[in-house]
Amino acid sequence: MSGLKKTQKKKRRFLNRLVTIVCLGVFLFSCYQLLSIGLDYYQNQRVLADIQDVYTPSVEVWEDSSKRRSSFEPLLELNEDIVAWITVNDTKIDYPVLQAEDNDYYLFRNYLLEETRAGSIFMDYRNQVDANVEDKHTILYGHRMKDGTMFAALKNYLEQEFYESNQVFAYDTLYESYEVEVFAAYVTTTDFYYIETDFRDEEHYQEFLNEIQARSVIEPSIDIEAGDQIITLSTCDYQLDRHEGRLVVHGKLIPRS
Repeated sequence: MSGLKKTQKKKRRFLNRLVTIVCLGVFLFSCYQLLSIGLDYYQNQRVLADIQDVYTPSVEVWEDSSKRRSSFEPLLELNEDIVAWITVNDTKIDYPVLQAEDNDYYLFRNYLLEETRAGSIFMDYRNQVDANVEDKHTILYGHRMKDGTMFAALKNYLEQEFYESNQVFAYDTLYESYEVEVFAAYVTTTDFYYIETDFRDEEHYQEFLNEIQARSVIEPSIDIEAGDQIITLSTCDYQLDRHEGRLVVHGKLIPRS
């Protein structure tokens, strides 16, 4: 019996040590993951702060409408894919907007072309930033980062109180400067094709506008009709679906003069 007990004790000691080693390994791996995420957040905020120091918003009106605005020249020296800048008061949203030949390139790249979890705020590849083209519907995408950066603050627009204090935000492109009047915000899934850019006629476009207004959880104070240009801000949301959920904010583009 004493030999059996010794064997059992050895087994228990071995199992205890094994469990301790496994737990320590899990702990160290978790620490590494958290450190990696924290470092990525820090680097992303630093890179964004650097470019915010470069860009100075300005309202420029050129007789030649095809001329690029001078405020974008320092940005284009950093990356020729920068096509716009978006600023939403009372949030961290104050970022360049990039555009590539697809909607994947800047999903996990910053404007320095470095890989990062946060990616960039980027414009749908189907949109055109051109002095001679006026898209009916411009779409911007961004991640919903846990540190509050990128498009995380869009969730605030689901609250009427925040909306009433921030009904207008700034949006500047290479050629135009706009005030954006928010008129709808809601959560949905990708089953609803809110990223439509090609409308066969004004009736089709008006039907689309009616649909997105009907989905809104806020009560807007502006009217929207088929003659208006709109912009959509899109990010992830986890209320309806972990993978296909989206949070969407729509606004009306008002050119500044």
